[in-house]
Amino acid sequence: MAVKSIKELVEKPTIKPERLDAFSIGDTVDVHVKIVEGEKERIQIFSGIVIGRKGSGINESFTVRRLVGNEGVERVWPLHSPSIDKLEVKKAGRVRRAKLYYLRERVGKATRVAEQQEEQAVKPRLAESVPPPQEKKHKEPKAEQKADESAKA
Repeated sequence: MAVKSIKELVEKPTIKPERLDAFSIGDTVDVHVKIVEGEKERIQIFSGIVIGRKGSGINESFTVRRLVGNEGVERVWPLHSPSIDKLEVKKAGRVRRAKLYYLRERVGKATRVAEQQEEQAVKPRLAESVPPPQEKKHKEPKAEQKADESAKA
């Protein structure tokens, strides 16, 4: 067996396919994290903007940033970590960068990311409902119009 196929066999059961396309860069997400305190286990929610993803396969991780009392807090999680209970996308962001590290220097309203609009389905129109093209009337040049007006007067 090749090394690559052995690696795939080991990684396959631990990869959670529902998380691969669950969110993208710029989305505002709630990460439900399992926290163990002694014998008790509870879930803590970390809300913020996804500012980056890196890696591939089982090694893929993502970074979420939020502001707490005018102080930026970033956390990095492995995408397929068992400590993550679930990921909720609150708002889909529209960005044109793979990494949003420029948000680190910004505070307050400057950290907002534009919200992605849902694409509206365009209804196809029937050929009968489209009016036939009309012939365009050519306008006379202005110099000729002035000459005609002066001749009439």
